[in-house]
Amino acid sequence: MILGFIEHDLGKLNEFSLQMLSFAKQTAEQLGLPLGLVVLGENGGQAVEEVKGFGPDSLFWVRHERLQDYAPEAWAASLHQLVQDKQPQLVLAGSTDKGNEVMAHIAARAGLPMAANCLQIEQAEPFRITRQRWGGSLLEHAELQGEPKLLTVAQYAFEPAELLDGTAPEVETFTPSLEDRDFRVRFLGREETAEEGVTLKNAPVVVGGGRGVGSEEGYSVLEQLADQLGGVVGGSRVATNNGWRPHADQIGSTGNRIAPDLYIACGISGAIQHLVGCKGAKRIMVINKDPEAPFFSKADYGVLGDLHEVVPAIVDELRKST
Repeated sequence: MILGFIEHDLGKLNEFSLQMLSFAKQTAEQLGLPLGLVVLGENGGQAVEEVKGFGPDSLFWVRHERLQDYAPEAWAASLHQLVQDKQPQLVLAGSTDKGNEVMAHIAARAGLPMAANCLQIEQAEPFRITRQRWGGSLLEHAELQGEPKLLTVAQYAFEPAELLDGTAPEVETFTPSLEDRDFRVRFLGREETAEEGVTLKNAPVVVGGGRGVGSEEGYSVLEQLADQLGGVVGGSRVATNNGWRPHADQIGSTGNRIAPDLYIACGISGAIQHLVGCKGAKRIMVINKDPEAPFFSKADYGVLGDLHEVVPAIVDELRKST
């Protein structure tokens, strides 16, 4: 069996888990194995009902009175016990912060290796995989040892799984045995950000600004461009560190990962940490006055010039056409 870990937040499915599910289905067909999915937590009822419609062969709901919110060691202990009980050949999760952390804890408990950011299983014996390294800048071909195999699936590498018509599996409840030490690290509270309407996660166009913007006030013209295109504005780590944009707007390995139809990067050099955050974009346009900016090598479209001149000119032309 292949066992896929489905993340959710208070019952709302995580989009990267649905991308992982696409990979899991392909792999189950490739290896000729049944597919089981697992939802964890007392508040996972809504997720359980939704996951039924994606056509797994089996569905497990891990429940415990103390599993109310994220606690990495407790989640890992719970899933490890389920793995020991069901004996899957392969365990998958999305390559999210939580997915990687929980799978790493499971690997430590089981004394097994764990491969992150996987793109493909090349063959089953020996078990060979392809995975992303260095923020997706190179691909690694590797052999993974141990039983079961523990993998996380790279973000934005697969389309989310689609709902299916058919008979839903019966939900099997699993109750783990947990101790106080499993809750040494746990979730204590939330600071919610407003995410109504178009956001960095769902915008068709994102306009990003970096060091070259120069100030908080300099973002006003980027906001105008985003408004004209029906998009939103984000920033590099330099911009958020300088207080020009809130941290919630940061794009990069320590911020948001985006996948718009078009990403317009203004005054951003293109450090690897930022490229990790925008590599899911279908098209990238770079506006920079430095011809040596590394970002140009990753761009589909490049504009060599001062963003403070180029962006207002684009905004004026867009206004003329509306």
